[in-house]
Amino acid sequence: MRCSRFTASVVATALAYSPVAGLAQPSRPAPKAKPPAAASQGIQPRNASPVTVQLKPEPDQPDWTKVCGTDDKAKREICYTTRDFVTDKGDKVLAVAVYDAKGKKPETTLRILTPLGFLLSPGLRVTADKGRPVPGRYATCLPQGCFAEAALKGDFVTAVKKGAALNVSARNQAGTVVTFVVPTEGFGKAFDGPPIDPQVLAEQQKKTQEALQKRSDELRRRLSSQSNNPSSSPENGAASSTN
Repeated sequence: MRCSRFTASVVATALAYSPVAGLAQPSRPAPKAKPPAAASQGIQPRNASPVTVQLKPEPDQPDWTKVCGTDDKAKREICYTTRDFVTDKGDKVLAVAVYDAKGKKPETTLRILTPLGFLLSPGLRVTADKGRPVPGRYATCLPQGCFAEAALKGDFVTAVKKGAALNVSARNQAGTVVTFVVPTEGFGKAFDGPPIDPQVLAEQQKKTQEALQKRSDELRRRLSSQSNNPSSSPENGAASSTN
């Protein structure tokens, strides 16, 4: 089993991710510039008003999911506890996974899928509630978002278990620090509990795929209806109302 990536369900869900309007400035690479002095103390830029985004669990996922398997190369068991999160409008924004590698040198790694448009070089910061921040770095980017990771110590994991939220902060191309507030209710129970049954996991993945397909079909139908009936567009409706 390869445990270096998210589960198929998380990756599939990531295919539906889109940057949150006004938070992640997309596409165009930022010009190289000397980081502001405040960056040496963290990712907070000068003269910028931070933005906080409250997230909630993806409705299609009943709870945090723990998956375990064996890393054939390292010959050790690796488990990860994962969940996807959306805005209050249902926009998919973040996927979080905490990897727990057993063995002589145990390792715990936080992996996060963030929207596109954040500056890569400052990385990001994660805190458990109002605890001490832990730095993270971006590892790779896909068309659907960027993966970042941070090495965690036992006390941080304990804080996440007992706390109410995981705060993920990154700086976008507009120079604004955006903090995603991720609720962690149920994480500790899932992290310390038994892994999910493979059959149940397969059923959850199937439901996730079906939900994504349904949303995609609904969006396609709406777009098709608007293109076939131009008079129903907001612009034409507004024009007709003035006649």
